[in-house]
Parts: sequence; C-alpha cells; structure tokens
Amino acid sequence: MDPSFLLSGVVFGLSAGFAPGPLTALVISETLKYNAVEGAKVALSPLITDLPIILFIFLALSRLAGIDGFVGAISLCGAGFIANFLNPNPYLFWFTIGAPTILEALGVGLMAAVSFVLAFYAMLVGSKMLIAAAVGRSRGFLKSGVYVAIIRGLGVVLFVYAGVFLRKGLVALGVWG
Repeated sequence: MDPSFLLSGVVFGLSAGFAPGPLTALVISETLKYNAVEGAKVALSPLITDLPIILFIFLALSRLAGIDGFVGAISLCGAGFIANFLNPNPYLFWFTIGAPTILEALGVGLMAAVSFVLAFYAMLVGSKMLIAAAVGRSRGFLKSGVYVAIIRGLGVVLFVYAGVFLRKGLVALGVWG
C-alpha cells in the first residue's frame, strides 16, 4: 500500500478539522451552550452529510478522469483550494481534491483509497472533537499559542500540497514537463 494517500488524508483532515469555519463555530457554540459531548455530536455530522456529496462528485469525476485537460484544470483548482483562494466547503474539497485523490488511489489499490478516506475523516472528526473537548475545559483555547501554532504549521504543509497540485495540473495540461 502507498502510504502517501494515508498521509494526504491525515493532512487534509486535520486542516479541515482545525480550520475556522461554520462547522467549527457550531462545535464551539454547542460546547459552550451545553457541554463537550454535545459539541462532539456536531463534530460527527460530516460522516453523514458528506456521503451524498462524495458519491455524486466521485461518479461525475470518474466519467471525466480520462480527459487530461479536465484533470489538469481540476488539479489547478485543487491548488487554489489548498492555498485558500477559494472558499473551503465539502463540494469544492471533494470535487478538486478528495474524489481525484480517491481515483488516483484506486489506481494503486482499494486499500490506498480506503486509507485516504478513513484518515481524512478520522482527522476531521477527531480534530473537531478535540476542539470541543478543549473549549469545554478552557474557553481560551482558540486564542492559545498551541492552536495558533497548529494552524500555522498546517498552513505550511497545505502550501506544499498546493505546489504538488499545481505541478500535477500543469503536467496534465502539457505546460510542464
């Protein structure tokens, strides 16, 4: 099995999990309003809400995967998503990064694809639950140096991934190498 898909799932899941946004705000809100258990329940929501998005986009992209120009354009969009030039949400992630990564992983083997998805959701949900637990214990966590350091570190790693997607897109479009 190729561990790069597992690593991709970990990085993207952690980045999505710790990134400020509507789901993070709702996790924090429910935790502050009730308790960490209620915040953790909200953190589980992507396991339900993302499935139809994944299936729809995966089916659409699997039909278009053989068209190099299309794949190149999608990879360039993926580079923009990672660098936060586009608004992050499940549709953009699964269209530009998630489903194409699954398609690529399936070329390696089923376990590569499964490891990507499992790692992504373990990190996404786990980090949201960690936020709920931390906010439940310490309301100042989001202003803490630890949280800021995590966000900055993940930002650096995401820029590296943006470069990878940029190169893939340019190669697929015949502009590079």
